[in-house]
Amino acid sequence: MERIERTAIRNLIHNEAYCRKVLPFIKEEYFTDRLEKVLFAEIYKFVNKYNNLPTKESLSIEINSNKSINEDEYKQVTDILSTLNPEPVNLEWLVETTEKFCKDRSIHNAILNGIQIIDGKDKKHTPEYLPELLSTALSVSFDQKVGHDYLQESKERYEYYNRKEERLELDLEFFNKITRGGIPSNTLNICLAGTGVGKTMFMTHLASSVLLQGKNVLYVTLEMAEERIAERIDANLLNVGMSDLEELPYKMYETKINKLQKKTTGQLIIKEYPTATAHTGHFKNLLSELALKKSFKPDIVFIDYLNICTSARFKSGSNVNSYTMIKAIAEELRGLAVEYDIPIFSATQTTRGGFVSSDVGLEDTSESFGLPATADFMFALISSEELEEKNQIMVKQLKNRYNDPTVNRKFILGVDRSKMRFYDVEQNAQTDLVDSGQDTLSSNDKFKKLGQFSDFKV
Repeated sequence: MERIERTAIRNLIHNEAYCRKVLPFIKEEYFTDRLEKVLFAEIYKFVNKYNNLPTKESLSIEINSNKSINEDEYKQVTDILSTLNPEPVNLEWLVETTEKFCKDRSIHNAILNGIQIIDGKDKKHTPEYLPELLSTALSVSFDQKVGHDYLQESKERYEYYNRKEERLELDLEFFNKITRGGIPSNTLNICLAGTGVGKTMFMTHLASSVLLQGKNVLYVTLEMAEERIAERIDANLLNVGMSDLEELPYKMYETKINKLQKKTTGQLIIKEYPTATAHTGHFKNLLSELALKKSFKPDIVFIDYLNICTSARFKSGSNVNSYTMIKAIAEELRGLAVEYDIPIFSATQTTRGGFVSSDVGLEDTSESFGLPATADFMFALISSEELEEKNQIMVKQLKNRYNDPTVNRKFILGVDRSKMRFYDVEQNAQTDLVDSGQDTLSSNDKFKKLGQFSDFKV
């Protein structure tokens, strides 16, 4: 019975439709037989150079000039070539079978390479590279889509515009406005604030509100103990001041927790890592463990906070500047969001100048401007003595891929610091903001405004 490797080589020579579909995805390393590797390599070179299928004669000539094979091997290759005659075959079956072969060989090779890494024979990689190695092997796929055809795929594009994207709705009105209904998956969202302004409080508030929606929440902390994060979430969800939690009788605390359990079907997992020791490799392992041990898949992940993570790309203690390091961490976190189809929320510090500024901008991001370049959504929390007296905080949009960032650029939220909670305020609290860009048009007014362009001709 002929092996799939030999069938694939036969059809790479004689079946153009098959060759065009699979050649970009097959690798020389998938073939175990040396002579089949040689044949595949020559086919690959020929098609890439001449954009046409090779004949058996042209392959024989090319192999004859290959200095890496001896005379006996050349005779064996020509014997193989003589048997590779065209045969009728179901194209769909052949492509699917070839894809399975490539996946199997990719995983097999990854496991062998992993053993080399564990044994210390691979000097380029550490064991921390293993999750990425296996993840790459498992992702092998014959994806035929090579781009969006603007003119030919207009219908699909229109359907995309009108398709309701699944978003995580927030409990703060202005955040839902500026994100067009909530936070979408596959995104990295960043809160920028100075020390003590409320980065952790904002993320624990969001975690609490998402949990109440019946969603699963994973909260990773690298700054505070798990119990300290849980304490803030307790204050928010149980409606008890932080200072009163210690004095709350256990029976009353238990009653409140039981009532909370009846309100939601979601789960909240809090995981602590030592500062500056964890990266996306650790987070992937955590997600895998949670799926295996608790059947837990998060709907959103909070990382508290980005600057005190480390990068999977660089070894601990390596001499890397802060711009490169923070940019790498941001890119890896966004990649994690895409890979697991979830939104990720994190935070970053302002610079010393941004800490005392009443109008924070992207330039006030500490350590690396590569972070705002990578984030999908970024906003600043700004406090002042005047705002603190009113129990308020100002939010300023810095970057927004979901909506126009000049609309509702600034807005005010109420803040209850004792209960670690944010809330919407009356509209009159927004009126004194300068350069707020707040949207006051009704839906009808917006369409009238759009009608100003009705005479535009294509």
